[in-house]
Amino acid sequence: MPDYTVSSGNIFADLGFINAEEKLAKVKLASLIFDLIDERQLADSDVAMIFKIDPLQVMDLKNGRLQGFSLEKLLFFLVALGQTIEISVSPKPETVSSGKIQVIRQSYA
Repeated sequence: MPDYTVSSGNIFADLGFINAEEKLAKVKLASLIFDLIDERQLADSDVAMIFKIDPLQVMDLKNGRLQGFSLEKLLFFLVALGQTIEISVSPKPETVSSGKIQVIRQSYA
């Protein structure tokens, strides 16, 4: 029977990356952005114009190369796509060792 490790839910933390919570949040935000682009069937040139970025940066974003994008920039992209951003800050539970960043997409019917 093979040995395995149960994931913490954050691959970046599991691999020992610094700023693992931020990295996971960026991936989740980029995924939301990609889904919205895909749902609207936007061409890369249209996305570049909406986001005010170079078309090559659109390809980076769509391919998950996020080192050139801050959390703030990703939030700006979501707003540019007509999304509302709500930031909620709350104390961490006493049973948890550190705080976390969570990305939750709400859909309204």
